[in-house]
Amino acid sequence: MRAFAPGRTELAGNHTDHQGGRVIAATIDCGITMDVQANGSSTVRIDSNGFDSIELDLAGLHPEAVQRFTTSALVGGIVSGMRTAGVEIGGFDAVVASDLPSGGGLSSSAAFELALAQAFNVLFAEERFDEVTLARIGQAAERDWFGKSCGLMDQLSIALGGVNLIDFADGGCSSTRLGFNFEQCGYALMIVDTHCDHSEYSDEYSQVARDMQAVAHHFGVEVLSQLEKDEFLRRFEEVRGALGDLPALRGLHYYLEMELVDTRAAALRDGDIEEFLRAMRRSAASSAQYLQNVSTGSRSAQPAMVALALSDCLLAGKGVARIHGGGFGGTVQVLVPDAGAECFSNAIDAHLGIGSCRRYRVSSEGARAHMVEPERG
Repeated sequence: MRAFAPGRTELAGNHTDHQGGRVIAATIDCGITMDVQANGSSTVRIDSNGFDSIELDLAGLHPEAVQRFTTSALVGGIVSGMRTAGVEIGGFDAVVASDLPSGGGLSSSAAFELALAQAFNVLFAEERFDEVTLARIGQAAERDWFGKSCGLMDQLSIALGGVNLIDFADGGCSSTRLGFNFEQCGYALMIVDTHCDHSEYSDEYSQVARDMQAVAHHFGVEVLSQLEKDEFLRRFEEVRGALGDLPALRGLHYYLEMELVDTRAAALRDGDIEEFLRAMRRSAASSAQYLQNVSTGSRSAQPAMVALALSDCLLAGKGVARIHGGGFGGTVQVLVPDAGAECFSNAIDAHLGIGSCRRYRVSSEGARAHMVEPERG
């Protein structure tokens, strides 16, 4: 069985998915390829480029039996999710290759989850599961086994493929396909990697969701999508007094970003790149000023802010840069006029190191798997 799952980039919706909000996400032209073959035992053996080999016994599998924040935990979670859904998963051998940078903000873990889930879907489950089901299995593996709190955006966008507007209201995940090509509008989509260990800022990342949740609970609802913006603004000073300024500002960001998601979705539908860029600039400002997931609590280490500052200086008003994904020590997304893309990339690499800036293109296909003839000889 050969499976492939692309990485993803978030185009709109910074920290809105976990509050039942809307996002725009797109799959990109690199990902994880996985060759999987059943071996008739209860043992899993995985070889992956640049990583240690993995061997895992599926007998008596449970979350405490594998170490968190490891590939073994993701494997265990996907196997468990399939078994819970009524599919018997036996031992297998797998060879994994990837051109998706690990820890580069492009959801390499979710790509691994969806490649494996799609391989199982074809190999063991007769393709009975749809994209949403496979995405939820991947999310549960990352959340409950790997140990990282996450929404469904990464897994679902990778399962669907292409550019999608996804609405997570009321615990659902309805999606609308948006066809768009940045290159045809004269812009290159680039990601600047800060080369920062994300674990250094895991507490700050988690606090964003906790603050938004606290605001929702203050109004007696579970997530902010269940609260009208007018009611939030009417009682804004009350929120400040009860919870403090930062949770109140993060709540404000949610509502501003939701409006900007809709603006960018309309711009993509209309092919209006200038309107998309204007909304992207406003989103970047909201993330920095209200959500405040750009600068860290440290005076000496500001990796994302440095990447944004360099990008802004190099762009000189042509194009736009914004925080990408979780923030703090992660990555920066940049839209650069195509004619200046190579110069921009070289300049970023000169500051942050070779390979810090990479160009990506939106891909149309999501995670998939198919049977292949085994190599002979």
